[in-house]
Amino acid sequence: MEKKSLYHTEIENQAGIAGNVRSLVDGEFEQLTSSPLQAVPGTNPEQLLGAALATCLNATLEAEEKRRNLPHQAIVRVAVDMGRDYQGFQFWVRAQVKIPHVERQEAQKILAVCERRCPVAKLLAGSSNVSIELVNEFAFGEELK
Repeated sequence: MEKKSLYHTEIENQAGIAGNVRSLVDGEFEQLTSSPLQAVPGTNPEQLLGAALATCLNATLEAEEKRRNLPHQAIVRVAVDMGRDYQGFQFWVRAQVKIPHVERQEAQKILAVCERRCPVAKLLAGSSNVSIELVNEFAFGEELK
């Protein structure tokens, strides 16, 4: 398949975790960054990753609902945990999807299609640290121990 970009951006971070991240292309995006382990203002990589998956997957669900002549009622919540591993740190990403206006079997089919279509879900697919599940009620419980 030929690569043809429909959108391009370039993001730069010069200061690491304590500084900011910004778009070099249009200047529309600039965000203060900080460590999730410090009580200081700023967005951390865990939040950015969770926001990317929740937004992209929900947009894909919305498109699939529209294709099926359904109202958009899907909701996506993402929990991201960070922990140590033998080389530094790692993330565990858990997405929960609620599609309340259809029967469970149809909701499973919708979610399966969307996992194959969503660019962020495709990027994360295959990682044992990532899960996406259909739920009736959101329930992440406590963070991983």
